[in-house]
Amino acid sequence: MSFPDNYDHLSTSEAIAIQWEMRKNINLTPLNKEIKLIGGADISFNKNEDYVYAGIIVLEYPSMKIVSKTTVKAISKFPYISGFLAFREVPALLKVWELLPQKPDVMILDGQGIANERGMGIATHFGLLTDVPSIGCAKSKLTGNYQEPENQRFANSPLNRREEQIGYALKTKVNCETVYISPGHKISLTQSLEIMKNCTLNHRIPEPTRLAHLIVNEARVKDLDNKQTKLF
Repeated sequence: MSFPDNYDHLSTSEAIAIQWEMRKNINLTPLNKEIKLIGGADISFNKNEDYVYAGIIVLEYPSMKIVSKTTVKAISKFPYISGFLAFREVPALLKVWELLPQKPDVMILDGQGIANERGMGIATHFGLLTDVPSIGCAKSKLTGNYQEPENQRFANSPLNRREEQIGYALKTKVNCETVYISPGHKISLTQSLEIMKNCTLNHRIPEPTRLAHLIVNEARVKDLDNKQTKLF
């Protein structure tokens, strides 16, 4: 699938048209291969700046041992709009993807998979463009309805939109807020849930996206410190 030169000057109506076209290619059949490496992706940015810091961390699965971590600094002018996160973040993440010394078997992204109004969350968008199995792990719900899971580790309930299941609400820890798991591309609903359980250690957020969050924040703060040092 071809990738537009950039999304910086797209209107929301143009972005919606891209989502409707891309969603025709979503594949949620079960992944039929052994997972040895799993990647986590995230973005960090300073408020009111066009620069974004994108990163992907690659881990052994299921040990969660770090294999590699890669970050880039890029410009993204597409605004943050709910339901269109991919248009702000995916171009920078694709730059990181190209630099990875080893490509993971599955990618986890900080956001939605098919649990998006048009079924095209950031994990689905990224998965379609890279042709890699992908899963979304979001900290907040974008669409759908569910019953709050019991307050116990790995309790979960279906996330539904009308008559269709689009993901799971999952308790990763006792006394913590729910996270929302949905398949992105080339992986099934149930596999998405089981993989996220295997990636969860001692924190609310599964390790791939938790560690990706740390490396992009580290890159952003380091860059900010370098800028301040140059002023004196």
